[in-house]
Amino acid sequence: MTTLLIAHDACLEHLTPAGHPERPDRVRVLNRVFEGEAFATLAREQAPLGEREDIVRVHPEDFVAALEEAMPNEGLVRIDGDTVLSPGTGEAIWRGVGGSVLGVDEVLTGKVDNAFVSMRPPGHHAETRTPMGFCLFNNVAIAARHAQKVHGIGRVAIVDFDVHHGNGTQEIFWSDPSVLYASTHQMPLFPGTGSVGERGTTDNVVNAPLRSGDAGEHFREAFESRILPRLNAFGPELLIISAGFDAHARDPLANINLLEDDFTWVTRKLMDVADKHCGGRIVSVLEGGYDLEGLARSASAHVMALMRG
Repeated sequence: MTTLLIAHDACLEHLTPAGHPERPDRVRVLNRVFEGEAFATLAREQAPLGEREDIVRVHPEDFVAALEEAMPNEGLVRIDGDTVLSPGTGEAIWRGVGGSVLGVDEVLTGKVDNAFVSMRPPGHHAETRTPMGFCLFNNVAIAARHAQKVHGIGRVAIVDFDVHHGNGTQEIFWSDPSVLYASTHQMPLFPGTGSVGERGTTDNVVNAPLRSGDAGEHFREAFESRILPRLNAFGPELLIISAGFDAHARDPLANINLLEDDFTWVTRKLMDVADKHCGGRIVSVLEGGYDLEGLARSASAHVMALMRG
């Protein structure tokens, strides 16, 4: 079993204001975790720069050009109250795209069994034409389209266990029966989407919202009753995970009380689905997780499970 870790220090150069939860220390703490002896057998690659043709399958050219033009030479530029550009943001987001696409390439060509893309900023709030919620390019959506257009994959499932609903991913694939989007998340909470009734025009969206104060038993029940049956019925040829760890009990941005064992459990359940339908092929992409200790513990548990540890 080979698990690939994809990272690049360029993502440390995406800067945010003092006190902002989406900060470079998020990746620094993961770098330290993955230097540990338990992860010595990980395959490792540097995230390359993404290709424009991959991005414009999801985000239109004028959106990409406008974002490039907005990049500052110095200081910070706010897109909205949460979302910021810095001089290093451009390379960080292009390598985030490149890392996600590389994960797809390496998994679908059989070089590795699965991959974890440890890059920032996150992406699942980015809609077709709207960056928001710390997110600029939607990396999992770009990865899914690359799998379809370059590798001929027919059905892609994207499973999002970030505590915030991935409104961007849902919007991008709302009318696309070839992509199943499934999410657990706290409601009500930013961005305000993700109700059970939001199902997509082809019933390809599965939302399983949790309530403030819910813990592992509620999270597991949501997967067992709503998400796993739909995944098995859909039969994906590739499984992509939006791996946010801000549902951990320590996280300051939400009120769901997951522990590391819950992330181990859900990863193994998703691996069971992948083993059954798509030869174990999983690409997991980092999303949220804003308490450094909670993030480190949770991501460690997730990647250890991917390694079948």
